[in-house]
Amino acid sequence: MYLALASASDGPILELACGSGRICIPLEEAGHDVTGVDIDKAMLDRARARGATKLVEADVTTLDLVARFDLVILGFNSLLVIGNGSAAAQEAALRTMSRHLTPDGRAVTDTWLPSDEDLEVYDGREVREWTRTDPATGDEVTKTVSATFDAQTRRATIHTHFETRNRRVSRRDEVHFPTHEELLKMVESAGLDPQQVAGDYDMSPLEADSERVIVVSALGRSSPNWTEEQPI
Repeated sequence: MYLALASASDGPILELACGSGRICIPLEEAGHDVTGVDIDKAMLDRARARGATKLVEADVTTLDLVARFDLVILGFNSLLVIGNGSAAAQEAALRTMSRHLTPDGRAVTDTWLPSDEDLEVYDGREVREWTRTDPATGDEVTKTVSATFDAQTRRATIHTHFETRNRRVSRRDEVHFPTHEELLKMVESAGLDPQQVAGDYDMSPLEADSERVIVVSALGRSSPNWTEEQPI
């Protein structure tokens, strides 16, 4: 999907929360001019080691680059963890997308829509997600997760543990799961005009049982970059 969106764009591309490069590296390998931004230096180091060339270490909620881009991406659930699960920080990241678009550019964000059944396990129980072999060390690594969810605020606290025979590493994340209606309101409030709302990476229409929501937007009239020539 992202390769298709990039192919429809003639100009530079910006990926927010690019992490270790799951999107920006394939786009760059396909010949696109891509800038990746992330707040995590260790993730950027991994992206750089894998071949990414234009990387910026910065907070995507306050980013203000001089350049403007024909495609701005916030993908693969990154929106959920921005600002420790703060809805205000999520909207700030969406405003960053609007602020960095060219007048005829497009912004795309995609995120998970957990069902009630998905959230049933967010009751504090510890769940083993997988066991894999670390290619660097040969160690067996087991990932376990425990989470709690507040239905009123749609916020979750997630504890993730990676364990080998000799070591355990843990992290704690605060996550906000907006509904698709809430996400669309945030997108519009950020100065973006949703053009297409899909329920999967094949861009099929959003349905009541869709597991994802993908929003492709143009600049809205409230964006400082909007011009009278901007198509509505």
